[in-house]
Amino acid sequence: MSVIVRDDGFHSDDWNAGYEPGGLAVDVTSEDDIGGLDLANTQLIRVAFPSFADGRGFTLGQRLRQLGYKGRLRAAGHVLADQYTMARRSGFDEVEIDADLAARQPADQWVFRANWQAHDYQARLRAKPAFH
Repeated sequence: MSVIVRDDGFHSDDWNAGYEPGGLAVDVTSEDDIGGLDLANTQLIRVAFPSFADGRGFTLGQRLRQLGYKGRLRAAGHVLADQYTMARRSGFDEVEIDADLAARQPADQWVFRANWQAHDYQARLRAKPAFH
């Protein structure tokens, strides 16, 4: 059973239409050519994260947004709570994790990182007064 993580915590998966090439929802991996995707009519793109250490999915999410994808973008697989901020900055709307990871990293750990726009390096620099 999968758990969907959004900025306000854990949710059940509300997508029931399935995933298929050319369908309303598609699965993509870092090796897939995204040039042939119908970005205008695809409602959900689920990007596979095969390993916690494999960050290519973040690049893929950012690239899909740069190409103009406006639909729902989901990171799925091995994404940790510590990586949630990066996922959101890369253009993902949500993260799909398994129940075991959700038990090890409860919702409060994910929600803690939900204010992803305020916790970047530049925001911290702007908040500190300049040296005189």
